[in-house]
Amino acid sequence: MKPIIPAVDGETIQTIFEKADCLHDLKTVEKALDQMANAITKKLNNVNPLVICVMVGALIPGGHLLTRLNFPLEIDYIHATRYRNATRGGDLHWLVEPRQSLKDRIILLIDDVMDGGLTLTAIIDYCKQAGAKEIYSAVIVNKIRTREPGVNFEPDFVGLETEDRFLFGFGLDYKGFLRNAPGIYAVAKEYEGL
Repeated sequence: MKPIIPAVDGETIQTIFEKADCLHDLKTVEKALDQMANAITKKLNNVNPLVICVMVGALIPGGHLLTRLNFPLEIDYIHATRYRNATRGGDLHWLVEPRQSLKDRIILLIDDVMDGGLTLTAIIDYCKQAGAKEIYSAVIVNKIRTREPGVNFEPDFVGLETEDRFLFGFGLDYKGFLRNAPGIYAVAKEYEGL
């Protein structure tokens, strides 16, 4: 597999960050994570779920959310991507499948964002085919938008909602950068197509 080469340089990324709109600051994100953790705990605290983080976007929100879940659970991950450091999604690429058996398990999928819904739909289908008993989904950001054709669900647990803009921060990226930004940001209009 060829390495993915960034399409923008560090100086441009810094400018994109500085000109972005902060939609939700870190304090707001932390409060949303607390609320998500409470809702997840009420639903799943007695069922020993298998929590599967969708990489790479769920790395940051998943880590923060998991430390708030104080009940027995197991953790695994899946790596499926449609973006590959681009700003538009393409075909789904499966990079890593979970190592744990999903058969007869209650699954909690953690992802960064519910956008068009194609990636999460494919992962949910994968879990069903692997014999999962029940499947729940959690996202730190739910974009308010029309979902892609064939997507007929909404996430079970949502941290924050945003308008339909190109986002980055707290797991969401801009061309592979800015996942570590401390909040949820929207790219300024002049940089969306860069």
